[in-house]
Amino acid sequence: MLAAMVVKAADKPPEPPKQFALLPKIINGGIAGIIGVSVVFPLDLVKTRLQNQTVGPNGEKQYKSMLDCFRKTYAAEGYFGMYRGSGVNILLITPEKAIKLACNDMFRHYLTLKDGTLPIPRQMLAGGMAGACQIVVTTPMELLKIQMQDAGRLAAAAKAEGRTIERVTAMQLTRRLLKERGILGLYRGVGATGARDVSFSVVYFPTFAILNDMGPKDKPGGSPPFWWSFGSGCFAGSSAALAVNPLDVVKTRMQSLAKGSPQYNGIIHCITTILTNEGPLAFFKGGACRVMVIAPLFGIAQTIYYIGLAEKLFSLF
Repeated sequence: MLAAMVVKAADKPPEPPKQFALLPKIINGGIAGIIGVSVVFPLDLVKTRLQNQTVGPNGEKQYKSMLDCFRKTYAAEGYFGMYRGSGVNILLITPEKAIKLACNDMFRHYLTLKDGTLPIPRQMLAGGMAGACQIVVTTPMELLKIQMQDAGRLAAAAKAEGRTIERVTAMQLTRRLLKERGILGLYRGVGATGARDVSFSVVYFPTFAILNDMGPKDKPGGSPPFWWSFGSGCFAGSSAALAVNPLDVVKTRMQSLAKGSPQYNGIIHCITTILTNEGPLAFFKGGACRVMVIAPLFGIAQTIYYIGLAEKLFSLF
């Protein structure tokens, strides 16, 4: 009888390979992005303004610190001023986060070895390819967001000098860029954006995966509780954000189109100009604020993503 059971077990066909469902991942990524960016956008606005301000001839700065920027922005523009540029960001964050999170999962799925393991170099490759895929959406989104965020800073400075600046909407800005520069005008700074996003994803995704896998699980192979995924996302996001902050400063400077802002011929020119005029510490402008933005953003987004709302919705039909 035992021999018969062994033969029966041996004859049992192997389990079919696990399928990868892309559509639910895309929907989860979109939902995660909207919720995450809505929570942390005021911090992102402060980060952009701190990175964009340059030191005057006598060493004067418009903002002395992150708190000073918060206070002056709120005093000059009110509560809704803290969400300047959020409309275009929330609109485009859906495909951006959907591409980033879903593509990482897809590449991890196809790069996993036959024994079910995924070495760290392959995890880094999957993250880097996901970061490269997202720049088609990230570049115009960041460009428009930065213009809208920086408009308040310029308006506040002009008001202090007794001048007024006409503010434009995201749609007006898009039309102007398309008219003056064509479709490539929306991709100003794409090289710096790509360098930042690829580098960030190479660091972030493997770090999150390793930390998340270390969490407590109800059963072998199961998912850790949401609070563990949130903490893993925060730590991985803050680590990656700090590592690539110099590239984020370069990207922000290259995408600034305001009159009077320095104009750069490329990434190397931007780096050398900043080093010459402001010193190496300028590459970490807004660094603390960026960490404060990215940590909860990815903590929230990763938690929402791993909850799997789309899969649960699809199971009802």
